[in-house]
Amino acid sequence: MNTQTTDTLKSSDVRIFERIETECRAYCRDLPVVFEKGSGSYAISTDGTRYLDFFSGAGALNYGHNHPKMIEAAMNYIAEGNILHGLDMFTTAKRELLEEIERTLLTPKNWDYKIQFTGPTGTDANEAALKLARLVTSRREIVAFRGSYHGMSIGSLSVSGSRKLRQAGEPLLNEVTFVPYEFGPNGKFDSIEYLNQHFGDSSGGNELPAAVIVEGVQIQAGVYAASSEWLRQLQKWTKANGVLLIVDEVQTGCGRTGEFFSFENSGIVPDIITVAKSIGGLGLPMAMVFLRRGIDAWKPGEHTGTFRGNQLAFVAGRVALQFWRDEAFLQLVNDNAETFASAMESMSSSTQILETRYKGLIGGIDFGVGETAKAQEFQRRAQEEHIIVERCGREGEVVKLMPPINTPNDVLIQGLEKLSRLIG
Repeated sequence: MNTQTTDTLKSSDVRIFERIETECRAYCRDLPVVFEKGSGSYAISTDGTRYLDFFSGAGALNYGHNHPKMIEAAMNYIAEGNILHGLDMFTTAKRELLEEIERTLLTPKNWDYKIQFTGPTGTDANEAALKLARLVTSRREIVAFRGSYHGMSIGSLSVSGSRKLRQAGEPLLNEVTFVPYEFGPNGKFDSIEYLNQHFGDSSGGNELPAAVIVEGVQIQAGVYAASSEWLRQLQKWTKANGVLLIVDEVQTGCGRTGEFFSFENSGIVPDIITVAKSIGGLGLPMAMVFLRRGIDAWKPGEHTGTFRGNQLAFVAGRVALQFWRDEAFLQLVNDNAETFASAMESMSSSTQILETRYKGLIGGIDFGVGETAKAQEFQRRAQEEHIIVERCGREGEVVKLMPPINTPNDVLIQGLEKLSRLIG
């Protein structure tokens, strides 16, 4: 058997995963390829096939695979024998990351946030945010939005809308009010007026909530982006009623929507921001909460976790933040967003789909309610073209596009043109 045949078998051999790995596995079911390497905008299988990655680790790889500057910083850190696990101890890596957060985000944006390192995933950050809101306000109720997704642990799942996901986590917290998002598959909805009606009547039987948790773009719901005006009205309502506003930037943060956070163009300043995924730069696990200084009501050790101190993520994350002070990087992200918008608008004219929706470098190709099979077929054909895409939407009827934000512009154009031809 020649080398090529052996490599091909190795690339397609998924028997060990199917035999031993739990049925809970998900993404690999739509992409049964064994990956071995990653470089920039490409994931590379064991037979050497290069797949243009328009999924980006569900938002954990906004800067692409194995960025050389981050790899160099991480390898130097290891080679020098620096500490790798530090709980919440003071370390040089944490100090340098905090200094970079202050230099790149807090000072230029005039934000007065404190930083809390939580467990390493987005759901950990959201759990901390919900717990803090209840602690600060001495109230229990949380307002969340239909179509939302905030994580898979009990508190985060309790404020997530998917019935399918919620079933596996029951019993969930029951002190949650779900409100329609600004718009979704059923069209626009005046959710601000709904909040006024629901909580505004002193004889209505509904106590004010501790917090409202919202995504600037509901990605898992099918890529629905909130308008700036709606976000401003939502913050106006929370401020008027002494309710904390939590913005979940786990998947939308770190430049996915063009600006660093999805809410920035609206001019609002949330009480709490939750961040994970690409904040670790290389896709290394790290999550954190940005919380307004005046609401830091935690007592020492009141919300803790063993893996709050991922030192390599601190190192890579610091390098990633430095890009946001690099004019060439910022110009590339802006150019890519314009290229992406043009392509999405062009695709929207196709009679084969319902519509496209996008913001920055996150896009959804909506095949319409009940058309999951069409979206699956598109995903399969994209794979044949060596492009990785994922699906979202209520029933997986929306193809989700999330290329690395620093994809070379010519590579981005080539990928988008291939996808456009697949639509027809």
